[in-house]
Amino acid sequence: MPISRRALAAAVAALLLPLSACGSGDDGGAGSTDASGKVEGDITFQTWNLRANFKSYFEGLIADFEHKYPGAHVKWVDQPAEGYPDKLSADAGGGTLPDVVNVSPDLVAPLAKAGLAMDLDKAAAKYKSEYLDGAWAGHQVPGLSGTYAFPWYLNTGPLFYNKSLFEKAGLDADRPPKTYDDLFADALQLAKKSGGKVATLANVPTIEDFGRYGVPLMNKQGTAFAFNNTKGIELLTKYKELYDAKALDPQALTATPESSGKKFLTGAVAMNPGSALDLGNFKKNAPGLYKNIGITDQITSTGHVNMYVMGLMVNSRTKHTPAAVAFAHFVTDAQNQMSFAKKVAIFPSTAGSLDDPYFTKQDGTDETRVRVAAAKSLKTAVNYTPVLFSDQMKTALRNEVAKALQGKQSPKAALDNAVKAADRLLQQG
Repeated sequence: MPISRRALAAAVAALLLPLSACGSGDDGGAGSTDASGKVEGDITFQTWNLRANFKSYFEGLIADFEHKYPGAHVKWVDQPAEGYPDKLSADAGGGTLPDVVNVSPDLVAPLAKAGLAMDLDKAAAKYKSEYLDGAWAGHQVPGLSGTYAFPWYLNTGPLFYNKSLFEKAGLDADRPPKTYDDLFADALQLAKKSGGKVATLANVPTIEDFGRYGVPLMNKQGTAFAFNNTKGIELLTKYKELYDAKALDPQALTATPESSGKKFLTGAVAMNPGSALDLGNFKKNAPGLYKNIGITDQITSTGHVNMYVMGLMVNSRTKHTPAAVAFAHFVTDAQNQMSFAKKVAIFPSTAGSLDDPYFTKQDGTDETRVRVAAAKSLKTAVNYTPVLFSDQMKTALRNEVAKALQGKQSPKAALDNAVKAADRLLQQG
């Protein structure tokens, strides 16, 4: 779930000062990355808005771990979605951060910079090969060497497209666009053949689009953004051409996922991201569309789709490093991730898990159609959104992109301004 990291970043800015050992243990060894000792002691495990729907799953998971390691005890706490960054801020500032913490990449970044997230490249290097490369890299932080959370569950979504609209425009409905160049060509043809009545896209480009287009988003040091380069300007210029030709929906500047979905439902837009829930909606409310639905991968010119990744961070100041690392690995190992994935529409981050028949074999249901399509693309997916790119930065980019599409400024000026705003926020946060 997307959230701002600003509150957390502000709170941990002062945490470079020594803190008393965090975590629930009471013996020595705080701060050690040596996880080779005996797995024992009391640790606290914090999740993010999961108790209501998965209480029995996590209680069973903890019981299994404690059975495997009789000397270890896990206390599970679950925090509501609302105010989660603030809760992490308070815990970080007060020295009460749990031993194992559910985080997203944007939340782990300030904690890693403050020295509160354990470097798993040091503490858990032997487990790295168990995970997809792109997932393991999901909690790496520009400017720091290391990996700061075990990858847990992943998500992504395929694109739906309206085969009938493609056919009416003289396009091959069985060969949807795969790259941005394909997309731009098809979109212009769809708009032209429909007299501007059918757009192909309903949303303006986001930071993920720049990543999927192959634009370097930050410098290697992680100290400044770089998406205002030649390739970034090229992408925004292409979107401006689409907007002028009505191949990008005129209301894209203010579009929401709901409004985009309605445009696709009515045939005003030819392509839109979605889920199995959308397919069920189409089947019920738009049977003509449902009959003509095509499912394809996200558009990318890099060969890699975007993934969203959740992780489990180990508190670097835990007093029970072996137990905390062992438990974080246990929760995210192949067996337990597969079990969790069958309870909720997410995907495991462990290598080989996506080859399981659950993710590869069709059974005729809408849910499986989408699951199989998404799982196939996740094997080589990456998290394009920089872990340092906050919600405020996303808003700044969207505002500048809107000005460029409306012709109020050039694509170059728009991206220069967006980068300046993002760099300023980066220095503040």
